[in-house]
Amino acid sequence: MVSRSYSNLLDLTSGDSPTFGRAGRKLSRVATVAGVLSELDDESRSNASDAPSSISQERMIIVGNQLPLRAHKRTDGEKGWNFSWDEDSLLLQLKDGLGEDVEVIYVGSLKEEIDLSEQDDVAQTLLETFKCVPAFIPPELFSKFYHGFCKQHLWPLFHYMLPLSPDLGGRFDRSLWQAYVSVNKIFADKVMEVINPDDDFVWVHDYHLMVLPTFLRKRFNRVKLGFFLHSPFPSSEIYRTLPVRDEILRTLLNSDLIGFHTFDYARHFLSCCSRMLGISYQSKRGYIGLEYYGRTVSIKILPVGIHMGQLQSVLDLTETETRVAELRDKFHGQTVLLGVDDMDIFKGISLKLLAFELLLSQHPDKRGELVLVQIANPARGRGKDVQEVQAETYATVKRINQKFGRTGHEPVILVDKPLQFYERIAYYAIAECCLVTAVRDGMNLIPYEYVICRQGTEKLDATLGLNPTEPKKSMLVVSEFIGCSPSLSGAIRVNPWNIDAVAEAMDSALIVSEAEKQMRHEKHYRYVCTHDVAYWAQSFLQDLERACRDHVRRRCWGIGFGLGFRVIALDPSFRKLSVEHIVSVYKRTKNRAILLDYDGTMTVRNSISKGPNAEVISILNNLCKDPKNIVFVVSGKDTKTLNQWFSSCETLGLAAEHGYFVRQNREAKWENCVAVVDFYWKQIAEPVMRLYTETTDGSFIDSKESTLVWNYQYADPDFGSCQAKELLDHLESVLANEPVTVKSGQHIVEVKPQGVNKGLVAERLLETMQQKGTVADFVLCIGDDRSDEDMFEVIMSAVASDSLSPVAEVFACTVGQKPSKAKYYLEDTMEILRMLQGLASASEHSAKHVSISPQRVLIDRE
Repeated sequence: MVSRSYSNLLDLTSGDSPTFGRAGRKLSRVATVAGVLSELDDESRSNASDAPSSISQERMIIVGNQLPLRAHKRTDGEKGWNFSWDEDSLLLQLKDGLGEDVEVIYVGSLKEEIDLSEQDDVAQTLLETFKCVPAFIPPELFSKFYHGFCKQHLWPLFHYMLPLSPDLGGRFDRSLWQAYVSVNKIFADKVMEVINPDDDFVWVHDYHLMVLPTFLRKRFNRVKLGFFLHSPFPSSEIYRTLPVRDEILRTLLNSDLIGFHTFDYARHFLSCCSRMLGISYQSKRGYIGLEYYGRTVSIKILPVGIHMGQLQSVLDLTETETRVAELRDKFHGQTVLLGVDDMDIFKGISLKLLAFELLLSQHPDKRGELVLVQIANPARGRGKDVQEVQAETYATVKRINQKFGRTGHEPVILVDKPLQFYERIAYYAIAECCLVTAVRDGMNLIPYEYVICRQGTEKLDATLGLNPTEPKKSMLVVSEFIGCSPSLSGAIRVNPWNIDAVAEAMDSALIVSEAEKQMRHEKHYRYVCTHDVAYWAQSFLQDLERACRDHVRRRCWGIGFGLGFRVIALDPSFRKLSVEHIVSVYKRTKNRAILLDYDGTMTVRNSISKGPNAEVISILNNLCKDPKNIVFVVSGKDTKTLNQWFSSCETLGLAAEHGYFVRQNREAKWENCVAVVDFYWKQIAEPVMRLYTETTDGSFIDSKESTLVWNYQYADPDFGSCQAKELLDHLESVLANEPVTVKSGQHIVEVKPQGVNKGLVAERLLETMQQKGTVADFVLCIGDDRSDEDMFEVIMSAVASDSLSPVAEVFACTVGQKPSKAKYYLEDTMEILRMLQGLASASEHSAKHVSISPQRVLIDRE
């Protein structure tokens, strides 16, 4: 069977746009085995059923580890299951932000194990009733996937726990990784069963499905795909310890939009891409993006919110009012501090208890008055670490109660049984302060829920004896290591590891003035109300639409194998240079101008050996021997270096320092393209560069006759980039009134005289040919970086002028697929040399039939 990516490539070569043939189709019956369903039944239907609707409806496929459903075995004696929506599921709540005109389909697994004989019926019921597509995972495979790789490797690592010993997450197990990939593939197959790839949006959620984007992108090159990570993303020092680090980064980059809760998480991801993949980000008009093989992968930073409607409806329940009254009476005359956490190692429950113990020790007057209610939800994972947390928590609670308790009063109340949502809300309503002191957490919405519940309702105000016209109040003590912390500017932020600081924060939260409590509450309440889950989902969809708007007009095809697969997306006018085509044109033209870059074009950039090898010299000399050719090398290097490197090329033209110096051939003298009176500006710029060199390990200054270059290619990538931005601003400031240009390039910051660029050499060459009556009918210009764009611009604009023959063939070619003014590209140095060798061979073949006169060849080196 021909793969979709290969089909796309065939379509591209034929000049036709790829078609998928699924627009307007209805959902097929869901299969319970991996694979794409046959659509023969659909195609055999009447034309009327396939007629496009007059109403266009967007469709969003939301993919998560678990479907937003609750399942229960039927209790009426019949076989089968009863299903209902899980109102607490974020995947269900975010639907409110997508709009009524967006159809939502869910893909995910079920918490309950469904017997194989029931899977067909369950799948059909869920699709027809809930628009849910279940992924049935075999129990053994699911255990390896979820409890194995997700909970033993990814979850601890993303929360900054390194597997330094078998007890701390365990060593990397490749069989668990293979299970993770297999489950992601099953999810991908389920998405493929229902997706209309031309129109549908796909939104993948969380770390369980991080390799899913590659499977979807491989099947549908133009799929509109977003991914949101709900956990922290660790710093590069932590993440780089993961043996499959590159695979996960690359598969995430197959998304169109990647979302994070905080800037820190996004910054860590971008740093990993830079350090491990060499991909740098750019910020344009407020949007952050990564250029990845011609595609722009956008980065979204926006913390999720709560579902206001659901919370408000529970606040209005009679059960909530009754429970609030019970807790009011139970804690009458006491001040309640509240903690709500899962019973796992990252929620910091024991640290919170120690801080509370210290508070009671330091303030005897608060004994009997304060009570800490700690709600401990069951842990989502399992293992020895969970058992240790439970044991430590129970022991600490027991010690505190024995030490500070008295008859009828326990300072710590541990609620370790599952609570109904209304019961938790009741605790929020009566708590004077909420404590969230996790040592690491992706987001944590507990503070948001607490703020809304403290705002209360008229009924709850009456139950608690509050005046509904008075401003409400609340206090928050939150860890600085949780995702919601940056959003809660009125909270008291603490380092949860600092027990003294947490105890002091608890005390401060209690003694702060009533007016300040009200002010802090009002600030938080405004933010939480306006940044709810609907706002979050709507914002993500808007950015996803923006990130995908150019999909249709781009030429796309897939390359690579396995998880190394990626899609190359190029502008329709940007194409790969055909060697056969250019050789054919070369043979029938008579006046040729050839400009070639060197570093990064004819030799690999940053290679140990900088000079040209014998193959390069041979190709250049063969091109120069052809009387129809003028060949020049335009380089950023100085004249001495170029003299040494190309001493064996007699008729080769050279341009040094980006066109400031030009030499027609080996016997000619170097000439200036631009008249510069003096270089007194160097006395200003060099001390500034020296300062940054001293403070940036691995950087150095490259001083040339016309330019000064600060190079940081051997420095730390992040620090070097940061210093380069500072240096650029510094130099622009001190040289504002000087006749120079300050530019940043690939690992460099350069200062050079105004008007000096490689385009000057191209202009001079074409003008010289025109003055001699030999108007060029063939122009080839090849370069690999930003400095070569000036040459591309000159030769492309020359097409519309009289400096070229009316029938001239112009080939502006860059190295690699990237945004460029060039119309052609070749993949790498090897392809460049192969193409030039083809031209040189054509010249040698022609030389056998005509007399040879000395000519010159112009090559650009940067």
